Amino acid sequence: MNQARRARIAIALFFFISGFGFSTWASRIPDIQHRLRLNEAELGSVLFALPLGLMVTMPITGFLLQRYSSSRIMFIGALAFNGMLSCLGFVTAVWQLVIGLFCFGASRNLLNISMNAQSVGVQALYERSIITTFHGIWSVAGFSGAALGGVMVYFQVGTSWHFLVVGVLLVILGFFAYPGVLEQPPAPTGRRFALPDKHLLKYGLICFAVMSCEGTMYDWSGIYFQKAVQASREVVTAGFVAYMVAMAAGRFSGDRVVHKFGVMNMIKYSGMLICCGLLLAALWPQPVAAGIGFMMIGVGVSCVVPLVFSMAGKSKTMANGPAIAAVSTVGYLGFLLVPPVIGFLAEALSLRWAFGLMAGFGILITYLILRAEQTQSSAA
Repeated sequence: MNQARRARIAIALFFFISGFGFSTWASRIPDIQHRLRLNEAELGSVLFALPLGLMVTMPITGFLLQRYSSSRIMFIGALAFNGMLSCLGFVTAVWQLVIGLFCFGASRNLLNISMNAQSVGVQALYERSIITTFHGIWSVAGFSGAALGGVMVYFQVGTSWHFLVVGVLLVILGFFAYPGVLEQPPAPTGRRFALPDKHLLKYGLICFAVMSCEGTMYDWSGIYFQKAVQASREVVTAGFVAYMVAMAAGRFSGDRVVHKFGVMNMIKYSGMLICCGLLLAALWPQPVAAGIGFMMIGVGVSCVVPLVFSMAGKSKTMANGPAIAAVSTVGYLGFLLVPPVIGFLAEALSLRWAFGLMAGFGILITYLILRAEQTQSSAA
């Protein structure tokens, strides 16, 4: 097997580790909420710890990648990520969960940033585009982990055993995959943070809206099926599984759809799907209708961020790397800030109102891409 193929398989396995581990946690959030007797506002506050850990450790990850190979950071991140996943199953107090989620988010940051750096290196070994398939594999792993979570709930397996077994198996998979990764030199020293200029701000806001919806679905889809849909215990994770399946399908078919309809139209229709899916789930909180709504959201969010990154990378006002970093920084703020706010909205109004208000992000995406399209037409 040549180096390119070995590296591609190895990095695909690390994307699988990331997706399966994260969805394993997300699939059992309702159980952990019930065990710790948290209301929606309290859960929102606790969940804030995960993206906070991710954001706080961004400069540390940048520092490490300037001094060590991304392959080494990725492997250490995978070990820490699965170690923290295993620990989360044993929490018995809120403060333990907060510390665990902060460390879980920090380790996920180490894994994901270095993993994406590796994927760029693997892409350079191929003449055709293969990088989007890595994100598709993440989604496949995500709904596989969510489906397993549903099975664990059905058979009433505790989170401690569930998380521990998954964590150990994913660590073993990491040891198996590591010999095939690329040995990349440390990244050159440069600017670690950037904010988008006026031209790129609309792209940053689109990412903010999309990642707000993604974060909300990861943290609240199971709770929504439990509290708003009032689904039985056995199908509480069905909404999350439906969302992850749809997102994976959207990512694997995205290149063909973009080729047919164009980037701008793809993002425009994605915003409409997100809006309609959230409204359907909010207005008709029944298992089938809400599940269809979650699938619409999954398809809607599947391809927007990579498409926006590709447009940002063509900016004439900033270099490729800083432009993408600027847009992603704004996007991660949505992932950080919005899901906890859902908890406070749900406590003050209801989960249905909170999800209905989230539909505004779909409208915002469509509006901003129309503005970007008008700007490009004017410039032409």
